[in-house]
Amino acid sequence: MTPSLTLLVWMTVFTWVVLMLASLSRARAWTPRGMSLALGNRADMPEPSPAAARLDRAARNTLENFLLFAALVLAAHAAQVQHPHVTLGAQVFAVSRVAFVAVYWAGIPYLRTLVWGAGVAGMGLIAGTML
Repeated sequence: MTPSLTLLVWMTVFTWVVLMLASLSRARAWTPRGMSLALGNRADMPEPSPAAARLDRAARNTLENFLLFAALVLAAHAAQVQHPHVTLGAQVFAVSRVAFVAVYWAGIPYLRTLVWGAGVAGMGLIAGTML
C-alpha cells in the first residue's frame, strides 16, 4: 500500500473518531441522561455547550474536507501517480487536520484558519502533481 493510501486509511479513522466525539459531546454522554440520549434516537438533544458546538463544526468540516482528500488520493492512485509530492501533500493534509480539530475545539480563531489553509494546500499539492 502506498504512503498516501495509508494516510487515507488513518484519516478515515480520525474522521470517524472526531464525528463520534462531537456526537457524544453534544449528548453529554458522560452523564446517565446523556448516555441514554446517545444510545437512543436523539429526539430531545440539549443545546450544545460552546465547546461542543465548536467540536461539531470541526467534525463537519473534517468530513467535508475528508471527502475531497479521499477523491484526490484515490485519483492519484488510480492514475498511478507515485510522486513524492502526493505523499507530502497527504502528510500535510493529515497533520493539519489533526491540528485543525484541536485548535477549533479550543476556540482559537485565527490559528484555526491558518491550519485549515495548510490542509487545503496539502490537497492542492496532490492535485497540482496530477495536473
